Amino acid sequence: MLNKKIKLDFWNIVTFLIIIVFAIFLIYPLLSLFLDGFKDSKSGVWSLMNYIQFFSKKYYTSALVNSFKLTISVTVIAVLIGVPLAYFMSFYKIKGKGVLEVLFIISMMSPNFIGAYSWILLLGRNGSVTKFLEKVLGINMPSIYGFAGMLLVFSLKLYPFIYIYVSGALKKIDVALSEAAESLGCGGLKKVFTVIMPLITPTLVAAALLVFMNCMADFGTPALIGEGYRVMPTLVYSEFVGESGGSANFAACMATIMIIITALVFFLQKWYINTKSFTMSSIRPIQPKEPKGIFKVLIYIYIYMLAGLSIIPQAMVVYTSFKATKMQVFVDGFSLGSYKKVADKALAAVTNTYVFCFFAIVIIITLGMLIAYLTVRRRSVLTSAIDSIAMFPYIVPGSVLGITLLIAFNHQPLMLAGTAFIIIISLVIRRLAYTLRSSSAILYQISPSMEEAAVSLGDTPAKSFVKVTAKMMLPGVASGAILSWITIINELSSSVMLYTSKTKTMSVAIYNEVIRASYGPAAALASILTLTTVISLLVFFKVSGSKDVTM
Repeated sequence: MLNKKIKLDFWNIVTFLIIIVFAIFLIYPLLSLFLDGFKDSKSGVWSLMNYIQFFSKKYYTSALVNSFKLTISVTVIAVLIGVPLAYFMSFYKIKGKGVLEVLFIISMMSPNFIGAYSWILLLGRNGSVTKFLEKVLGINMPSIYGFAGMLLVFSLKLYPFIYIYVSGALKKIDVALSEAAESLGCGGLKKVFTVIMPLITPTLVAAALLVFMNCMADFGTPALIGEGYRVMPTLVYSEFVGESGGSANFAACMATIMIIITALVFFLQKWYINTKSFTMSSIRPIQPKEPKGIFKVLIYIYIYMLAGLSIIPQAMVVYTSFKATKMQVFVDGFSLGSYKKVADKALAAVTNTYVFCFFAIVIIITLGMLIAYLTVRRRSVLTSAIDSIAMFPYIVPGSVLGITLLIAFNHQPLMLAGTAFIIIISLVIRRLAYTLRSSSAILYQISPSMEEAAVSLGDTPAKSFVKVTAKMMLPGVASGAILSWITIINELSSSVMLYTSKTKTMSVAIYNEVIRASYGPAAALASILTLTTVISLLVFFKVSGSKDVTM
């Protein structure tokens, strides 16, 4: 029995190789980050000084408090906006519902920093709306910069998460429950709060977590319009790359704190969902009815106003990309000058984005399909651990992941800092989750009998997987891969930590142009990125046959 050997078949080899990949590119970097947080930046000795410094100085703790203030406020507002929207769109017949849903999803999938940039163009110190109100009506608009501006940008960007998840939950409610409540005299708002809300609460908590995590981890928005309102992602960035004596060890300490916070929130949400969730079978789903009277007018105003506000960032960047510029200022008239500047000076960033993302998506599809097969078809403690490890980066802020990879691969024997390879690694690690989940979902629907038949006819396990299972998985894999593609082309938080002049991507180039107040080229680049996102989403809708972009 002691001499029993592990059978070295194809899937055991795949399992072993995936463990090695995760050990090198995820576990080792996270361990390096954690250990570096306990090193003194000057002497290099082990100590708790970094953590003592963080929690003893108000400058640092205030950033953590500010992050929670902003994140909780955004989450609450997103819930207050998204839940009524989902209720109205599910219970009432709304004209143009299909187009409205596409607009909501486009606004959600577009990068946060483009929203921040667009609102600067509208409500910044020299924004078009600001100048109009000041000259024509004599009204001085409140500043878009600081807490209020970030609250506006994040709320309008993230409430679609609540809308999409809650809409999905409402579709599973059987109309019999609503009718039973009404027959017992429970109608109107009382029915909503005593019957419907308890049924959708687990889903609402999951959606709220997504809003919380997106807001907590975002770097671009506070970097562009934060102006003095310090939050953790920008503080970690400034400490790591700071020109006035930044400390990588202290940045590692703060990054570790961020990971602990996001992990605690994630596991708390998971515990709540596991204890409170239940299944619903909607034999008779809710049938939308026609709203009437003043209520109909109010609903339409609410829904269409939200759609308009949500799509303003995309419309604004496209419009301003064709505006004529003189030096760095917009002037009267239209031209293609901004696009010519992009072609002359930023074409490499556009090319890098598509090339890096192409290689990243190929790796993501390959890993996603293999890991999904292991976790669904060859269940064990080891494959379950691989699945959990693969999903963990989903809760790690992008800026933190960037620092993690730099700390781990900024020296021999694996010197990757400054190369395209490290950016591709970050994109794969950050966005594998979408493709992995869609691959797992489609695999549950495929019977293993066809693959077993192929093996019985002489095919090897590897050949049967490629010839049979992989081909049958492709529709489900494709939908997840497109979502992964959309998120990686818009990635800023990790890329801004890792790029060099030769590996700059479009999102980084947009960020740099906005920082330099070069709004014309920024608008042109943002328009290219927005167009890519919209086309990718339309392809996703076609491939998946639905508008469900949840994981």
